[in-house]
Parts: sequence; structure tokens; C-alpha cells
Amino acid sequence: MMTETSVTVIPDHNAGAGARQVPTVKTDPGQPGSSFGGIRLNVLYFRTIPGFVKLAQLALAIICMILASPALVGVTSFFLFVVSTAFIATILWTFIYLFSIREALKLPINWILSELINTGIFTIAYAIAFIAQLSLWGGVIGTNGKGANIAAGVFGIINCIAYGVGTYFLYIEWQSSNTQ
Repeated sequence: MMTETSVTVIPDHNAGAGARQVPTVKTDPGQPGSSFGGIRLNVLYFRTIPGFVKLAQLALAIICMILASPALVGVTSFFLFVVSTAFIATILWTFIYLFSIREALKLPINWILSELINTGIFTIAYAIAFIAQLSLWGGVIGTNGKGANIAAGVFGIINCIAYGVGTYFLYIEWQSSNTQ
């Protein structure tokens, strides 16, 4: 358990010419029952629209990975690369929000701008990946896995839209935090 000790020095003005300073020591034992300082579970974030969008991004990425695996051609490998890296990054951001790591770590990081850039990059990457996936598999005739790969591309479109919505909400939040 983390403890916080603060020392306050208060000058004693009533002592006359030989005024001295009297320190006051106060110890705060931290949050009871929590051994991780400021880290706490924050499931209420996922009841908000940005939290729901983040969970939808994860679910859609899982569907894309299931439908596009195994990668039969190079374009599908690129599609799976984009989907899996976006999935991993979104999982990390999900844990940052779930465990309130943003509030617990007192680092000079602009968290909103970092996530905005990350989500914006994955929105563009998803757009490139689903266009490549659908353009290749849409022209293939009579190959095993054609339907699943086209479905993966369609779910890629939906996830690209989800990442775009997430980017929009992050931009709105970033703009509102910059005006203060």
C-alpha cells in the first residue's frame, strides 16, 4: 500500500521576536484495499459512446481476423496485418481506460492527442486494407475462401467507419480540452 506524507511548515507569528516555524506532518495511507495507488477499475467508460465504439472496434477486428484467415495471397496478409496491429493498439487503449491508467500515471503525455493520432492512422490504414482486400477478391472466380475474404473486406469497411467515428469523438474531446 502506498502512503503519502506531506509536511507543512507554518510560521508562528505569536512568538514575538524569536518567531520560529512549526512543521506539521500528515500521513495519508492511500486508498484502503488498493495496492496500486491510483489504478482502479473504470467500467463506466464503456457505457459512453466512445467506450462503446472502442468495444465495437475490437469485436469487428475479431470477425475480420476470423474471416480472412488463413492469408492465401499477399493482399490478405496486408489486410490481416492492419487488422491485427489495430486490434493490439485498441486493446492497449482499452486497458488504459479500463484501469484508469491515464489518471494514475502523472506523465506529461497528451493522451487524447496520442490516441487521436493512433486512431486516425488506423482509420486510413483500414481504408487502404479493405480496398485492397475487396479489389483482389472481388475479381477472383471460383476460389476457395472467396466468400469469407469478401465478407472480411465488408467487415473491414464497417470497422473503418467505426475507427472514423472514434477519431471524430477523439477530435471533439481534444478540441474541447485545448480551449480550456
